Amino acid sequence: MDSTKYSLADFYDISDMDMVDRARYFYEYHQDIHKKHHNQYRRVSLNGSGPTMKILDPYSGIEKEMIYMASNDYLNLTRHPRTIKAGRAALEKYGTGAGSVPLLGGTLDIHIELEKRVAAFKGCEAAIVYTSGFGSNCGSIAALLRENDVAILDMLVHASIIDGCKGTHVEYFRHNNMDSLEKVLRKCKDKFRTKLVIVDGVYSMDGDISKLDTIVELAHSHGAYVMVDEAHATGVIGKNGRGTPEHFNIEGKVDIVAGTFSKALGVVGGFIASSKEIVEYLHYYSRPYMFSTAQTPQTAASLIEAMNVIEDEPQLKENLWKNINYFKKSLIELGFNIGNSETAIFPVIVGHDVKVREMCREMHEAGIYVNAVQYPAVSRKLSRIRMSLMCNHTKQHLDRVLEVLEHLGRKYEIINKPAAEEVEIA
Repeated sequence: MDSTKYSLADFYDISDMDMVDRARYFYEYHQDIHKKHHNQYRRVSLNGSGPTMKILDPYSGIEKEMIYMASNDYLNLTRHPRTIKAGRAALEKYGTGAGSVPLLGGTLDIHIELEKRVAAFKGCEAAIVYTSGFGSNCGSIAALLRENDVAILDMLVHASIIDGCKGTHVEYFRHNNMDSLEKVLRKCKDKFRTKLVIVDGVYSMDGDISKLDTIVELAHSHGAYVMVDEAHATGVIGKNGRGTPEHFNIEGKVDIVAGTFSKALGVVGGFIASSKEIVEYLHYYSRPYMFSTAQTPQTAASLIEAMNVIEDEPQLKENLWKNINYFKKSLIELGFNIGNSETAIFPVIVGHDVKVREMCREMHEAGIYVNAVQYPAVSRKLSRIRMSLMCNHTKQHLDRVLEVLEHLGRKYEIINKPAAEEVEIA
């Protein structure tokens, strides 16, 4: 099999193959990807998240040091001494796990403390905590919206939001397009019982910011509610790192604020912050909350401390934005298409899946860890290399990445800027 002629979409559902045959066919494809050194997935880290990472190279089988440009750990709180110390103390006090689901016997006092901390941090009355960000989105939407309701989604929202809408009606509006949103709101006005507009605060593939202030105004004027997923916004935007509502000075005006703990907060899990009535309802009707064992105590403790660190150490966010501004300016000057990126996420638009695979292969060989994003995750004309920055990437790290990108951009005809001399990237 020649894997360059296929995408992941080709193996999702094959009409004349049962599940075992389909898996075997995909395995053949996967083996060819590996043979071509195009398999940049599941690279095994030997030391965790940081501006550099040691991995077990999947091709040579030896340890390899890489500049890590694929982390969502924007403030590197996974390695902060205070979050580590807080988690260690909770581990000693409570043990390794909660022992039960939260609705029955698994709610610890530290979970209540975390919920209160999240609610205050997000400017809401109350919060509910989940063991995954995917579960918080999927479980809350499925609990709140039924067959007589409608979810009105930006077309680029996260997959967890789309999966949560399987029990209700769905309408899409063009990405960050307010005219499109208003047309959909008018279309839905008298057709559905509950209308919930759902957007990301910062979009995970493009790095642009939702027009949340206008969205809230439009939705409320048409009798709709608003939910925002703050996964990539928390800790990154807003004066104090509290996310998109703070960025637009509309804290307390968004009906439901969702998010994950696994990005800038540096741990794992998810939350919904809203009114006390919505949160109480979710306690009893959100299945991922009801039927999953409660969050580990060390996770809860580290998360509480992570929010404290964000407030106490604003230099972390300041350093991140220094890196964002420098990297963005440099990419644009080199002639790369980075779309509408506004935050720590940088898509380098290539528009050709095989070129993306080859460029990522060469970047891996040069010791730079990036993500290949291809069809069907994005359209073929928008296939890309996705990079994200951390607050403790050095200028030397970024300059090395830019040096290699410039070489590959010219080699694969992504940019046309002539170079003074050829760069050695190996």
